[in-house]
Amino acid sequence: MHFSYSPDLAQRYPSLVSAFAFADHIEQATAADVVQSCLNTALARLEEQPEAEFAAVKAWRATFSSMGLKPTQYRCASESLLRRLRKERSLPAINPLVDLCNAVSVAYAVPVAVFDVARFAGFLEVRPADGSERYLAFHGEFEAPAVGEVVFVDADDDAHARRWTHRQSRKSAVSADTRTALVVIEGLHGAAEADVTAARDLVVATLRERGAITQTGLLHGGRGRFSFAGDGRAVPAES
Repeated sequence: MHFSYSPDLAQRYPSLVSAFAFADHIEQATAADVVQSCLNTALARLEEQPEAEFAAVKAWRATFSSMGLKPTQYRCASESLLRRLRKERSLPAINPLVDLCNAVSVAYAVPVAVFDVARFAGFLEVRPADGSERYLAFHGEFEAPAVGEVVFVDADDDAHARRWTHRQSRKSAVSADTRTALVVIEGLHGAAEADVTAARDLVVATLRERGAITQTGLLHGGRGRFSFAGDGRAVPAES
């Protein structure tokens, strides 16, 4: 299995840095201490300036604008979480793995997507939609992404995220039963490599402490692919 970007997307966004973690044998054990530490970090940053002024968020806003999306209508996932945290001083509890990834996302202000590997087919590619894709929304109905919209697509043409980092699909959402997951962390700002790597390493360290077997990778400018296997074998990222 692998994760990759289409060549045209890589050409359009050369500053993109993507960090990956594949985790197998996941035990959905609470990491309340890590989660609270991340939330405290984010809250402290939000005391200094609003999320819209964070460099990582500003870069995604500029990218959404370049795709013809209104940044205040369609926010990247990390901005949406930060906005909710600023208003409510907490994030909703969903399940331990999602809670961990959401907390890490706000701490580093970068989108952290996590997919149940058992619920997508073969691979995930980030590319402009061609009109054949199906997206299962969380309300249970299927949607058809607009042609040209950036989506995460698998081998069956199921879209697992719409508008790039805006919203994931119900189809591959992590549940309490998830035992194998792919974590994708993306940044476009000047410090993207440092931030996405640190975010990934925190997720990986937390999962390893709870018995998971992990593989990691890093891609620059959307070039190459991150390959992963579900039997614990180390498969390096291609770059």
